[in-house]
Amino acid sequence: MRLKDKVCLITGGAAGIGKATAQRFAAEGAKVVICDVNEEAGRLTAEQLGPAGEFFKVNVMDRAAVEGWVDGVAARHGRVDVLVNNAGILRDNQLVRVKDGELVKQMPEADFDLVIGINLKGVFNCTQAVAPHMIRQGGGVILNASSVVGLDGNFGQTNYVATKAGVIGMTKVWARELGRYNIRVNAVAPGFTATEILSTMPEKVLDEMKARTPLGRLGQPADIANAYLFLASDEASFISGAVLRVDGGLVVGT
Repeated sequence: MRLKDKVCLITGGAAGIGKATAQRFAAEGAKVVICDVNEEAGRLTAEQLGPAGEFFKVNVMDRAAVEGWVDGVAARHGRVDVLVNNAGILRDNQLVRVKDGELVKQMPEADFDLVIGINLKGVFNCTQAVAPHMIRQGGGVILNASSVVGLDGNFGQTNYVATKAGVIGMTKVWARELGRYNIRVNAVAPGFTATEILSTMPEKVLDEMKARTPLGRLGQPADIANAYLFLASDEASFISGAVLRVDGGLVVGT
């Protein structure tokens, strides 16, 4: 029961890594409050968590909605102990595609802006809403979802890589700024992980991902959830400003 009676907020908690993290935290005694834009899946996940779970429909790009969610949780439960900034999306495309010297396609500006808005600005919004509560109560833990591609880059992911590299930068800044208030801030950088997003990919692509991972398999959402659990617990009480790779030894190629 490493998180007994802790109040934990998880964004994007309806499915995938967020759902696995919510389940793991609840099993360790936490009160888990998840948010997501997928109301049906979010309510189902909260129901599966039982009395330990709550769900709220929140778009992390909406500052007013985020502040209302966080302030409401703090008012009801008296504190916020852990925030997991997990919400994120993909909109992959090459920067430009050229055929016979002519531009034929490029990453749409709207896709760039949307990914930045959710994956980066959303992390900023949620952390800025939570930090004052943690400061007043004397401490807390903030965990941010990065990715190995935020460290290594990846073909066709200008927008996504920009957000995940940005999250690492913000993590290191906040570890410095908030450490004086006993708030630890860390990031987790998953490798290829078997979430719903990958379920739509061809088997050949999945086999290539496994082949590029030294441990020879895809990560499972529970693998990432276990990393979040460790960093959220008192076992990691002297870890802050770190980026923990959970990737099976993967180094993303060119």
